[in-house]
Amino acid sequence: MSALCADYQEFLQHARVQQRLSPRTLRIYTDGLERLQAMLAAAAIDARALSIAQARRLAALLHREGLAPKSIALLLSVWRSAYRWLGLQGRVALNPFDGLKAPKAPKPLPKALGVDDAVQLASHVPDEIADSRLEARDRAMVELLYGAGLRAAELIGLDVQASGGAAGWVDLQSAEVHVRGKGDKWRSTPLGHAAAEALQAWLAVRGQLAAAGEPALFVGARGHRVAGSTLRAMLSARAVGAGMPAHVHPHMLRHSFASHLLQSSGDLRAVQELLGHAHITTTQVYTQLDHQHLARIYDAAHPRAKKK
Repeated sequence: MSALCADYQEFLQHARVQQRLSPRTLRIYTDGLERLQAMLAAAAIDARALSIAQARRLAALLHREGLAPKSIALLLSVWRSAYRWLGLQGRVALNPFDGLKAPKAPKPLPKALGVDDAVQLASHVPDEIADSRLEARDRAMVELLYGAGLRAAELIGLDVQASGGAAGWVDLQSAEVHVRGKGDKWRSTPLGHAAAEALQAWLAVRGQLAAAGEPALFVGARGHRVAGSTLRAMLSARAVGAGMPAHVHPHMLRHSFASHLLQSSGDLRAVQELLGHAHITTTQVYTQLDHQHLARIYDAAHPRAKKK
């Protein structure tokens, strides 16, 4: 701290005593101000005379140096806090970091299984089955996750019959799944042949497990609505048994549903409706997955894609 100018040292003292920041946070503040002071010295800028334009150039320099958006945002937050305090002390005329934002971090693409892997997982039969009734349930849950693109909570929330209080149900006659998704928005999704068959097999034995009066479509060994942790553990173990190359979670099957539909149809609006997305921009992320899939095919097959 001794290497810092008096203004920055006094701000850190204020943060320690008045704001009672933790030692770890104080270390982050100190490192941030040391970096700022070094950058100001290199540019021959007086700390109290730092302008908005100069502050923007400092942020741009951080970006050019390869700092991650989150790291830049953290530094800007430290610098903004320091200059806010300096302003309250009357030592600077303005806060040059007010309104200055770090570049947005790119959102990670959702992970989807390949078509062959998804089909292999959905059709997988474990070598050892402890309870054939639970196996029928698990198979039906996997088929609905992949075949209807349901969220885990939507799947668990399905009731065996339609009612005013139900959050969702399956209509086998019309081959549709009706669910209440995010924002209490209802949507209907077609039920594929494989999912319908798996569901009928489960319904044939559900009564042997379900507690009296239990409305849930999918129940656990104790007869009540299956828990999210049970679903996740089942799917993870099933994926390992099916030889999947990566950890599989329920939402990955929803991503696979969307990606595979888009690859086959190219109809972004239809996929948006099936997923229940309020905005098309949310669905557009799957076009990037589709592009990656096409790029891999090109790289593997096109004679001009291969380096000699």
